[in-house]
Formats: sequence, structure tokens, C-alpha cells
Amino acid sequence: MENLKKTPLIHEHERLNARLAPFGGWLMPIQYESILAEHVWCRESAALFDTCHMGQFLFRGDVSGTGIERLFSFRIETIPIGRCRYGFLLNEQGGILDDLTVYRTTSDSLMFVVNAGPEEKDFAAIRAGLGGHPLFEDLTGRAGKLDLQGPRSREVLVGLMGREIEEIPFFGFRRLPVLGVEALVSRTGYTGELGYEIYLPADRVAELWRLILRDERVKPAGLGARDLLRLEMGYCLYGNDLDETTTPLEAGLERFVDFSHEFLGRDALLRQREEGLRRVRIAFTVSSRRSPRQGYEILRNGAGVGTVTSGAFSPMLGCGIGMGYVAPESAAPGTALEIRHEGVSLEAAVVELPFYQKGSLRS
Repeated sequence: MENLKKTPLIHEHERLNARLAPFGGWLMPIQYESILAEHVWCRESAALFDTCHMGQFLFRGDVSGTGIERLFSFRIETIPIGRCRYGFLLNEQGGILDDLTVYRTTSDSLMFVVNAGPEEKDFAAIRAGLGGHPLFEDLTGRAGKLDLQGPRSREVLVGLMGREIEEIPFFGFRRLPVLGVEALVSRTGYTGELGYEIYLPADRVAELWRLILRDERVKPAGLGARDLLRLEMGYCLYGNDLDETTTPLEAGLERFVDFSHEFLGRDALLRQREEGLRRVRIAFTVSSRRSPRQGYEILRNGAGVGTVTSGAFSPMLGCGIGMGYVAPESAAPGTALEIRHEGVSLEAAVVELPFYQKGSLRS
């Protein structure tokens, strides 16, 4: 525990008696009241998450001519100011080094938000691709980040920051004053609900955390609830559902790949698309309340066809749910499967995503 990094909110988590555990090299809150209670509260009201552990990079300068577009699966130059875009950092084989979001903050500056685990690897890969560009820096640890998610998140932030919050489009952002500093507020999230991600200086994040939690519509939520919320939407978690051996095509995420520009891994993905996929990501439900877990075997007609990458009990569906990778011939919705681990066998069936379809995401 001593070697783990801690966010600026560590004392707030201790004060709230959070259960803390390692995650991506950080000591993070897994739950406060309970994972189930926090999950339901986010679906019905508004939950506040500490996401200061996520990596943040800043690029300043003219994007054109730097070669930065070649590093990502999507176009950088076409992102409008005030908007953000999701996609991938790939290797030459088309494998996913990380999934990330890029914010176009000005005509000559970009902010990259990456996952905590591969943050150092990401920074090194991007910096190398830029030829050691002097105006590319790692802000991780100096910049704070809070996620306010849930159907009542907008009305909570309107009370703190004004009605300009209502004007932020999906995957857009604004710079707004709060607590005497400027915060970047984006309408993004990882829960399937209406929500916002708030970026501000690390030394002010605890004050904003306490201010938001004074609102009775808001409760703190840990990474346990966040993981369950994203799984119900079929969102991938890097390290579970995505890794360097998995391509966006296999993950069913080709919509976040723009083949109209040259990028690292493009040729490999085009070959894979032409030759056909050997495995694909599926979603499945279990016929009981039992939870499938990462690493469990997926079988069809008694023969192994794949592996579970994420799984849990879904409070909204009332059954176990999961995702994994199987051979394409076992991926059609309705296909009967068996999930097996150490003598435990669960009946399952392939379903379409998202599992949960009543979220307030586009409200």
C-alpha cells in the first residue's frame, strides 16, 4: 500500500470510511455504503466519483505537421474546439495500447485523458511518436478530475455553475468558473447516465468534492459501482475487455476507427477485415443471479469457444451478465452458452448490447 499513488481526495475517502484497494497503481475507493446502493443511486439520482487517477496529457502547438494523427485511430485535426473524441492508441498489429478521449481545448492545444494503468506507457508512446515534442507534457497528479453521473447531475451542476451547463452538448465541454478557478466541464462519462466530468487544479478538487456532496441529491460512489455501471452498458474496461492483443474490430468498436487517414496499425486492421475475424466480443446473460468472472471459460455444446473478460450480477436486470470473446460462429444473439469455472456451470445466452437500456445518457 505504501508504494501506491494517492489522489488529492485520499483524506476525504478515509473520512467517509471508504473501502480502499489498489487500482492501476493507485489506492482508490472501491465502495462507501455498498456497491449495490451506490449503483442504484447513480441510476436514480447523482453519484460523485473520484477519477483523479486517470492520466492527463497536454499538447500545445500546431497539430498539422507533427505526425500526431498517425498515432491514433481517429482524426485529430477535425475535432472542433469545445468538443472531444473517443478512440484508440494502437500498435503496428492493430492491438489496443489504450482507449482514450481527446479534447480540442483551443486551435493549438489538446488534452488527452487516458487510463491509469497504462498511463506511463501511453505518454512514452505518444512522446516518441511526436519526436520528443517539447510542448507535450504529463499533467497526471497535478490536475484533478471528478465525475458527477446520474439523471440529476445536470440540475446539481446548474446550481453550482449556472445554466451554461445546460448548453453543453454530448461529448462537448465548456470552461466555467467554480470556487474562484476555471474548471473544464465535459458532458461525458462511463455509466450510461447523463453525466459530467470536471477537470480543475488538484489543490482545489477536495473543496469541490465537499461542496458537491452537500447536495442531498448526491452521494459518493466508488470504483465498484463504476465498474458495474459501465458493464451494464457494455462499455469496455482496458485490461479486461481490451488489451494489446485485441483489435477494435474484434471488440466490435470499428466505429471509432477512421480508415480515411493513415495511422499505426491501419494496414493490420485492413488485413484483418479482409481475412475475417477469428474471435469477437459478445455480451451474455446468465439464467441465475450468479456472477460470471474474468477468466471463466465459455463453452458451446460442451466445447470451449472463448473466455469471459468481464462479469457481475446486474441489479437492473436481476441476473448475472458478462462479456467475453468467442469464435464468430458462436456470437449470434440467442446462442446458448455455458460458463464454467472449477466445477461451477452457468447457463447463458448471447444478447445484444447494451444490457441496460433505460439510462439518461442522452437526456
